Amino acid sequence: MYRTINRIDAMEILDSRGNPTVRVFVELCDGTITQASVPSGASTGENEAVELRDGDPKRYGGLGVQKAVANVCDIIAPALVGMDVARQAEIDRLMLEMDKTPNKSKLGANAILGVSMACARAGAAACELPLYAYLGGANAVRIPVPMMNVLNGGKHADNSVDFQEFMIAPIGAPCFAEAIRYGAETFHALKGILKKKGLATSVGDEGGFAPNLGSNEEACEIILEAITAAGYTPGKDVALALDPAASSFFENGAYNLKKSGQGIKTSHEMIALWRSWVEKYPIILLEDGLDENDWQGFTALTQVLGDRIQIVGDDIYVTNTRFIERGIREKASNAVLIKLNQIGTVTETVEAVKLCRKAGWSFLMSHRSGETEDSFLADFAVAMDGGQIKSGSVCRSERLCKYNRFLEIEKELGKAALFGR
Repeated sequence: MYRTINRIDAMEILDSRGNPTVRVFVELCDGTITQASVPSGASTGENEAVELRDGDPKRYGGLGVQKAVANVCDIIAPALVGMDVARQAEIDRLMLEMDKTPNKSKLGANAILGVSMACARAGAAACELPLYAYLGGANAVRIPVPMMNVLNGGKHADNSVDFQEFMIAPIGAPCFAEAIRYGAETFHALKGILKKKGLATSVGDEGGFAPNLGSNEEACEIILEAITAAGYTPGKDVALALDPAASSFFENGAYNLKKSGQGIKTSHEMIALWRSWVEKYPIILLEDGLDENDWQGFTALTQVLGDRIQIVGDDIYVTNTRFIERGIREKASNAVLIKLNQIGTVTETVEAVKLCRKAGWSFLMSHRSGETEDSFLADFAVAMDGGQIKSGSVCRSERLCKYNRFLEIEKELGKAALFGR
């Protein structure tokens, strides 16, 4: 009886970009109340689950989420009240049946996910377990290596860099607490170098710097300079990871590097570019190096570089098992980016992770550019035992709340905690 859902409510709040999103509350019969807030992406795959927006130009430029909130309160809540909150898979399945669309366009993935996450939290509270242990079991002890976004371009910045995210990965750190220190020291060293060069040190949506640089390559070079200035060895202590978000500069069947003035490239030429970068820089991971519909290109890219680095698919898979299954058949990558709001329920996200494991692929948990102060992602990452996470730079509270939660989990696990891949 104490695990029975007594009430579900929702409200419109703001995310880290000042845009509306959904917060859901779940109350159990014993008085326990939990909540969850839903993130929002800017660089989104065309096959992602639908984030329901009101479309009213008089409110938030059409981005309001009152319809999604109403769907939680008027449609989802009446159907779930009285259910055992610990029956996560059944709760999520019931919401999918109520929606009846392949992309959650009726109720909205933001409405469905908010309820799914809040129910998971309530289940953990009812069982008196931390969320990571509730979702992952006794073996949920691995803290992931953070892929920290320190320099931005593409859709995440108004500058001269084509590629969206340049990340640092503190692969040489012995534990998560030290990994955060490596990252923070490198981040501040980078700020000092940019300032000395007279470049902008303001930060973008995910906390990375967004200076105007002479070329895309200069982004890698200036980060390597910062790693060294912070006292670390590039490639040994701190490596590079890239998310070009190639779909954002794919136009008319080609890749247009117009922001940097580096011209138009074919899929083959982009693969050659990435190969040259991997040979020149200590890159361990390349996410969305090609357009989300360039399946043949992804397969060719994996053939060329898949034995040297992680080739990660994000927009091409959108955390959807149907697309991941195709990727496995076609050997289109060797890793998948996992985002809860791309698919819309906790259960479906877990199924995507299981499929990656079955194929022997690695997977990375990821935040979104429009985030909230909710640290659900940190617990979920530990529960899924993936070993890597993208959660932005080491500034901005909506990013740091995830990192600080990892620090708490590492301290709580003590000697049982593992770190890294």
